[in-house]
Order: sequence, then C-alpha cells, then structure tokens
Amino acid sequence: MSRTLKKRRWGEKAIESLLFVCALTAVVAIVLMTILIFKEGLPIFSSYGFTKFIFGTTWAPTAADPQFGILPMILTTFIVTVLSIVIAVPLAIGCAIFLSEMAEARIAAVLRRAIELLAGIPSVIFGYFALMTIVPAIRQVFNVQGLSVLAGGIILAIMILPTIITISETALRAVPKDFKDASLALGATHWQTIYKVLVPAAKSGIITSIVLGIGRAIGETMAVMLVMGNIPVIASTILNPARTLTVNVIMDMSYATPGGQIYSALFGTAIVLFVFIMLLNLTIQMITRKAVKQNG
Repeated sequence: MSRTLKKRRWGEKAIESLLFVCALTAVVAIVLMTILIFKEGLPIFSSYGFTKFIFGTTWAPTAADPQFGILPMILTTFIVTVLSIVIAVPLAIGCAIFLSEMAEARIAAVLRRAIELLAGIPSVIFGYFALMTIVPAIRQVFNVQGLSVLAGGIILAIMILPTIITISETALRAVPKDFKDASLALGATHWQTIYKVLVPAAKSGIITSIVLGIGRAIGETMAVMLVMGNIPVIASTILNPARTLTVNVIMDMSYATPGGQIYSALFGTAIVLFVFIMLLNLTIQMITRKAVKQNG
C-alpha cells in the first residue's frame, strides 16, 4: 500500500472520528439538558400537585400563600401560537407559490435574500419594532392598551414567515416536473395545476414547515415579552394582555432561589414546554415517514 493511500485513509478516519464526536456532543448536550430540567422541575409536581400546577389559574409565587397555577400561561401560549399560524400560513404559502412558480428569476432571487435577512434579525429587534408600530396601531384602532395577545400573535407571525416560506418553497420545487407537464397537457390552467397538483404533492413538506413554525412560535420569548403586557391571567379577549410560558420562566427566575419551590415551579414550566416541543418533533417524524411511504 502506497504512503499516499495510507495518508488518505488516515485522513478519512480522522474526519469520521471528528464528525462522530460532533454528533455525540449534540446528543450528550440534549441528554444533560433533559436530565437537568426534569431533576429541577419534577419536585413541584409532587410538592404542589400535578393537577393544581397544570390546571391552577393563579400564579402568585411570592404571596403569603404561594400559588403556582400555570393554566393561564398554557392557554395564552396556545392562543398566541394559533393566532400567529392563522396569520402566517396563508401569507407564507402564497409567497412560496409565487417564488417557485410565478416570479421571474431576478425578482425571486431578491425576495429570497430578503427572506433570509428577515430570518436573521434578532428577536429583540422584532419586539421593539412591534412595540413602536403594532402596539400603537392596535391602541388606535381598538381604543385599548395595545399590549395584548393580538400584538404577540402578529409579531410571531412575522417571525415565523421565513421558516414556512423557505421550506414550503423547497417542497414545491421538489415536486417532479412531470406532474406539472402532465397537468398542463391535460388542459389544466397554470393556477389549476398549482392548487390541484403541485400543492397536494408538496403537502408533507408544507405541513412540516408549519409544524416547525409552531415550534418557533412556542419557544419565542423576547419579542412577546415586549408586546404582550405579561400579566399571568387568562385573557378574556385577544385585545387583553397576558403571559406565555416562556416569558413566565424568564420574568420570575430573577428572584427564584435554587432548590426552592419557585425555582422548581419555573423548571416545571420548562418541562411543559419541553413536552410540547417533543410532541412537535414526533409529529414531524410521523409526517416524514408517511411522505417516504407514499413516495416509495
């Protein structure tokens, strides 16, 4: 065996080992975070009670009789996420269709770069933007305070647009060209081909993009903290202030003592978020497997 070939093989083994270490590091980090979250958060379920913690409607950790009900935050997180998806999905899918099927190459290239820039903007910038534009607009139109669930839903919709647009466009462009040609050959118009052939064929990718958008919306903290008022109550309407699970953890961690009940309650909130994200990941895996079976 020549010396050059030996060096090449040793180089390949070194690269494989490095990649293995990188993958192992990611796995170890996830395992350690999971252990930490559950170790610190599970005591609240036993000391305070699972039902009282999940379904309690009062969050008053510093009161003489502390209350740790997180139902208002769970409902607010769900409502603001659904609201953002309702706003973002039609816009994102429409934009993805335009980029993949209608826009000229130069226009599409410019729009893609703008979408990439939108994805890279820090969340605090989105929050300040909403605080200076969306909140005053809501205040003027509806004659309310402005800091509200609606403001949070709108800014989250803007923030998740790049994720849904990019993945949906990729899914649409991945549809075999034969599908489109066959549809047009049978007499369908371009628009009929888009919504009756291309969109259904790219359905799994589009659904995956929506699920990933939901994950981004659930996990967002800074932007919603700036525009939602952060009151731990069940909002009677989307025009009222409220607080999400992520904001609840951030706002109350400053006076939580490690090992104390407040500390455990905040980690218990993190467990609820963790379970939501795990369910989303399982949903993505199920969609992917279903798509593979259908294509196979």
